[in-house]
Order: sequence, then structure tokens, then C-alpha cells
Amino acid sequence: MKIEVKDNCPLDNFKPCRKFDCAWFIQIRGRHPQTGEEVDEYGCAMALMPMLMIENSRQTNQAGAAIESFRNEMVKSNMTTLAGLMNATKKTKKLKKE
Repeated sequence: MKIEVKDNCPLDNFKPCRKFDCAWFIQIRGRHPQTGEEVDEYGCAMALMPMLMIENSRQTNQAGAAIESFRNEMVKSNMTTLAGLMNATKKTKKLKKE
């Protein structure tokens, strides 16, 4: 069941929405963060804020996961490089003794 919300503006003493005469009336395109269905609708930016905040949170979590993955790969790479340098140092010291 879809609930229809009245178009009353909380910024204008709950008078009827001015729609395209209002700077807060915007178009949203993309995918709904909870359902995954395509969204292409006009609405009040204040009314759409919860959906936008959910999407922002999801994107932030994905970015954090990508950064952590990148960090883990860099740690592996640095350990490999460090091991190679340690081996080279040992070989150099060994050659100098001979």
C-alpha cells in the first residue's frame, strides 16, 4: 500500500506546495537505495532528504570498504618490498665480507 502525503510546505506555514515556483522542488533520477527500482520524479528536497541520506550512507560505506581493501593490498605490497630489500641488504653484507 502506498501512502499519499499531502503537498503541504513546512517552510511556508503548511500552505499548498508551489511546485515549480519553489527552489526546493527538484528532480531526482537514479535508483531507490532500499528497493533498487528506477526513480525519476519531482519532489520537495526536504521530503526527499531521508532517501538521499540513505543513499549517502550507502555510498560512504562502499567507499570505506574500498579504502580498506586498498589499504590491505598496499600493506601486502609493502611487506613484499620490505622482504626484498632485507634480502638484498643481507646479500650485500655477505658480499662485502668476502
